[in-house]
Amino acid sequence: MPTQLTAKQQTFFDYLQRKISADGQAPSLREAAADLGISHAAVAQLIKALEEKGHVKRDGRYSRSVYLLNRARQTAALQRWCEIPIIGRVTAGLPMYAQTEWSGTTVLDADVFRGRNLFALRIHGDSMKDAGILDGDLAICEPRQYAGNGEIVVALINSEEATVKRFFRHADHIELRPDNPAYPAMRYGFGEVLIQGKVVGIQRGPEGIK
Repeated sequence: MPTQLTAKQQTFFDYLQRKISADGQAPSLREAAADLGISHAAVAQLIKALEEKGHVKRDGRYSRSVYLLNRARQTAALQRWCEIPIIGRVTAGLPMYAQTEWSGTTVLDADVFRGRNLFALRIHGDSMKDAGILDGDLAICEPRQYAGNGEIVVALINSEEATVKRFFRHADHIELRPDNPAYPAMRYGFGEVLIQGKVVGIQRGPEGIK
Protein backbone atom coordinates (compact mmCIF):
# COMPACT_ATOMS: atom_id res chain seq x y z
CA MET A 1 0.00 0.00 0.00
CA PRO A 2 1.24 3.55 -0.71
CA THR A 3 2.46 5.54 2.30
CA GLN A 4 0.42 8.54 3.46
CA LEU A 5 1.52 11.88 2.03
CA THR A 6 2.25 15.11 3.83
CA ALA A 7 0.00 18.08 3.08
CA LYS A 8 2.60 19.56 0.69
CA GLN A 9 3.09 16.24 -1.08
CA GLN A 10 -0.67 15.72 -1.40
CA THR A 11 -1.04 19.19 -2.93
CA PHE A 12 1.65 18.34 -5.47
CA PHE A 13 0.08 14.94 -6.22
CA ASP A 14 -3.30 16.61 -6.81
CA TYR A 15 -1.57 19.07 -9.14
CA LEU A 16 -0.03 16.17 -11.13
CA GLN A 17 -3.44 14.52 -11.45
CA ARG A 18 -4.97 17.72 -12.84
CA LYS A 19 -2.14 18.32 -15.32
CA ILE A 20 -2.05 14.72 -16.57
CA SER A 21 -5.84 14.67 -16.93
CA ALA A 22 -5.77 17.92 -18.93
CA ASP A 23 -2.60 17.42 -21.00
CA GLY A 24 -2.20 13.66 -21.21
CA GLN A 25 1.29 13.79 -19.73
CA ALA A 26 3.14 15.03 -16.67
CA PRO A 27 4.46 18.61 -16.67
CA SER A 28 8.16 19.32 -17.01
CA LEU A 29 10.13 20.42 -13.94
CA ARG A 30 10.19 23.97 -15.30
CA GLU A 31 6.45 24.01 -15.94
CA ALA A 32 5.62 22.60 -12.51
CA ALA A 33 7.98 25.04 -10.81
CA ALA A 34 6.37 27.98 -12.62
CA ASP A 35 2.82 26.78 -11.87
CA LEU A 36 3.50 26.23 -8.19
CA GLY A 37 5.93 29.10 -7.57
CA ILE A 38 8.69 26.83 -6.27
CA SER A 39 12.19 25.90 -7.43
CA HIS A 40 13.10 23.12 -9.85
CA ALA A 41 14.91 21.38 -7.00
CA ALA A 42 11.77 21.47 -4.86
CA VAL A 43 9.74 19.89 -7.65
CA ALA A 44 12.37 17.16 -8.08
CA GLN A 45 12.32 16.48 -4.34
CA LEU A 46 8.53 16.20 -4.33
CA ILE A 47 8.58 13.74 -7.23
CA LYS A 48 11.25 11.68 -5.45
CA ALA A 49 9.17 11.65 -2.25
CA LEU A 50 6.03 10.55 -4.13
CA GLU A 51 8.03 7.82 -5.85
CA GLU A 52 9.51 6.55 -2.57
CA LYS A 53 6.04 6.46 -1.00
CA GLY A 54 4.58 4.47 -3.89
CA HIS A 55 2.34 7.12 -5.45
CA VAL A 56 4.21 7.64 -8.74
CA LYS A 57 6.87 5.94 -10.85
CA ARG A 58 9.31 7.18 -13.49
CA ASP A 59 10.82 5.47 -16.54
CA GLY A 60 14.24 6.62 -15.38
CA ARG A 61 15.83 8.92 -12.86
CA TYR A 62 15.81 11.91 -15.19
CA SER A 63 12.78 11.01 -17.30
CA ARG A 64 9.90 13.43 -17.68
CA SER A 65 7.54 10.45 -17.89
CA VAL A 66 5.87 10.34 -14.49
CA TYR A 67 3.08 7.79 -13.95
CA LEU A 68 0.51 7.96 -11.19
CA LEU A 69 0.01 4.68 -9.32
CA ASN A 70 -3.18 3.24 -7.85
CA ARG A 71 -3.49 1.55 -4.47
CA ALA A 72 -2.09 -1.68 -5.92
CA ARG A 73 0.96 0.27 -7.17
CA GLN A 74 -0.08 -0.22 -10.78
CA THR A 75 -0.27 2.62 -13.30
CA ALA A 76 -3.50 4.49 -12.63
CA ALA A 77 -6.28 4.17 -15.22
CA LEU A 78 -5.85 7.85 -16.08
CA GLN A 79 -2.57 7.03 -17.85
CA ARG A 80 -3.11 3.42 -18.85
CA TRP A 81 -5.19 4.02 -21.95
CA CYS A 82 -3.68 4.52 -25.40
CA GLU A 83 -5.36 5.12 -28.75
CA ILE A 84 -4.23 3.15 -31.82
CA PRO A 85 -5.37 3.25 -35.46
CA ILE A 86 -7.60 0.67 -37.09
CA ILE A 87 -5.94 0.17 -40.47
CA GLY A 88 -8.32 -0.90 -43.20
CA ARG A 89 -9.71 -4.42 -43.09
CA VAL A 90 -8.04 -7.82 -43.20
CA THR A 91 -9.80 -11.11 -43.78
CA ALA A 92 -9.37 -14.26 -41.73
CA GLY A 93 -11.19 -16.21 -44.43
CA LEU A 94 -10.17 -15.76 -48.04
CA PRO A 95 -7.63 -12.94 -48.52
CA MET A 96 -9.00 -9.56 -49.48
CA TYR A 97 -7.36 -6.47 -50.89
CA ALA A 98 -5.13 -4.83 -48.30
CA GLN A 99 -6.28 -1.33 -47.41
CA THR A 100 -3.81 1.07 -45.83
CA GLU A 101 -6.18 3.89 -44.92
CA TRP A 102 -7.32 4.43 -41.34
CA SER A 103 -10.78 3.17 -40.47
CA GLY A 104 -11.01 4.88 -37.11
CA THR A 105 -9.21 4.19 -33.84
CA THR A 106 -9.61 2.02 -30.76
CA VAL A 107 -8.47 2.49 -27.16
CA LEU A 108 -6.34 -0.09 -25.33
CA ASP A 109 -5.01 -0.66 -21.84
CA ALA A 110 -1.30 0.14 -22.25
CA ASP A 111 -0.45 -2.05 -19.26
CA VAL A 112 -1.82 -5.05 -21.18
CA PHE A 113 -0.61 -4.09 -24.68
CA ARG A 114 2.93 -2.80 -24.16
CA GLY A 115 4.28 -2.78 -27.72
CA ARG A 116 5.13 0.37 -29.67
CA ASN A 117 3.32 1.61 -32.77
CA LEU A 118 0.55 -0.94 -32.37
CA PHE A 119 -2.24 -1.04 -34.91
CA ALA A 120 -5.56 -2.86 -35.18
CA LEU A 121 -7.13 -4.76 -38.06
CA ARG A 122 -10.80 -5.76 -38.39
CA ILE A 123 -11.26 -9.51 -38.91
CA HIS A 124 -13.71 -10.76 -41.54
CA GLY A 125 -14.31 -14.49 -41.76
CA ASP A 126 -13.94 -17.47 -39.47
CA SER A 127 -10.77 -19.23 -40.62
CA MET A 128 -9.03 -18.43 -37.29
CA LYS A 129 -11.95 -19.27 -35.00
CA ASP A 130 -10.14 -22.17 -33.28
CA ALA A 131 -7.51 -19.65 -32.16
CA GLY A 132 -10.30 -17.54 -30.65
CA ILE A 133 -10.22 -14.96 -33.45
CA LEU A 134 -13.79 -14.41 -34.61
CA ASP A 135 -15.56 -12.50 -37.36
CA GLY A 136 -15.79 -8.83 -36.41
CA ASP A 137 -12.93 -8.91 -33.89
CA LEU A 138 -10.10 -6.40 -33.88
CA ALA A 139 -6.70 -8.05 -34.13
CA ILE A 140 -4.20 -5.99 -32.13
CA CYS A 141 -0.90 -6.13 -33.98
CA GLU A 142 2.72 -5.25 -33.35
CA PRO A 143 4.58 -4.14 -36.50
CA ARG A 144 6.95 -6.91 -37.59
CA GLN A 145 8.76 -7.97 -40.76
CA TYR A 146 9.67 -11.43 -39.51
CA ALA A 147 7.88 -14.34 -37.83
CA GLY A 148 8.58 -17.56 -35.98
CA ASN A 149 6.91 -20.83 -36.83
CA GLY A 150 3.44 -21.08 -35.35
CA GLU A 151 3.01 -17.36 -34.72
CA ILE A 152 -0.20 -15.67 -35.84
CA VAL A 153 0.72 -12.91 -38.24
CA VAL A 154 -0.64 -10.36 -40.65
CA ALA A 155 0.81 -11.35 -44.01
CA LEU A 156 0.72 -9.35 -47.22
CA ILE A 157 0.48 -11.63 -50.24
CA ASN A 158 1.92 -10.52 -53.58
CA SER A 159 1.85 -6.89 -52.31
CA GLU A 160 -1.94 -6.87 -52.75
CA GLU A 161 -3.83 -9.12 -50.36
CA ALA A 162 -3.57 -9.26 -46.58
CA THR A 163 -4.61 -12.11 -44.33
CA VAL A 164 -4.29 -13.27 -40.71
CA LYS A 165 -2.90 -16.82 -40.43
CA ARG A 166 -0.35 -18.95 -38.59
CA PHE A 167 3.09 -18.70 -40.18
CA PHE A 168 5.32 -21.67 -40.99
CA ARG A 169 8.58 -21.55 -42.92
CA HIS A 170 9.53 -24.68 -44.84
CA ALA A 171 12.64 -25.45 -46.86
CA ASP A 172 11.09 -24.40 -50.15
CA HIS A 173 7.96 -22.40 -49.31
CA ILE A 174 5.96 -20.38 -46.79
CA GLU A 175 2.82 -21.93 -45.34
CA LEU A 176 0.00 -19.76 -44.03
CA ARG A 177 -2.21 -22.05 -41.99
CA PRO A 178 -5.77 -21.33 -40.78
CA ASP A 179 -7.06 -22.41 -37.37
CA ASN A 180 -10.24 -23.91 -38.80
CA PRO A 181 -10.28 -27.35 -40.49
CA ALA A 182 -12.81 -26.06 -43.03
CA TYR A 183 -10.06 -23.99 -44.68
CA PRO A 184 -6.98 -25.35 -46.46
CA ALA A 185 -3.44 -24.20 -45.71
CA MET A 186 -1.95 -21.88 -48.32
CA ARG A 187 1.54 -22.28 -49.85
CA TYR A 188 3.58 -19.39 -51.23
CA GLY A 189 7.05 -18.75 -52.52
CA PHE A 190 9.41 -16.78 -50.28
CA GLY A 191 9.07 -13.70 -52.46
CA GLU A 192 5.27 -13.73 -52.36
CA VAL A 193 4.75 -13.15 -48.63
CA LEU A 194 5.65 -10.05 -46.63
CA ILE A 195 5.04 -10.12 -42.89
CA GLN A 196 3.32 -6.94 -41.73
CA GLY A 197 2.91 -7.68 -38.03
CA LYS A 198 2.35 -10.19 -35.25
CA VAL A 199 -1.06 -10.51 -33.62
CA VAL A 200 -0.52 -9.81 -29.90
CA GLY A 201 -4.13 -9.71 -28.76
CA ILE A 202 -7.78 -9.51 -29.67
CA GLN A 203 -10.44 -6.93 -28.93
CA ARG A 204 -13.69 -8.85 -29.13
CA GLY A 205 -16.16 -7.80 -31.81
CA PRO A 206 -19.96 -8.03 -31.79
CA GLU A 207 -20.09 -11.70 -32.84
CA GLY A 208 -17.96 -12.77 -29.90
CA ILE A 209 -19.92 -10.65 -27.40
CA LYS A 210 -23.25 -12.32 -28.15
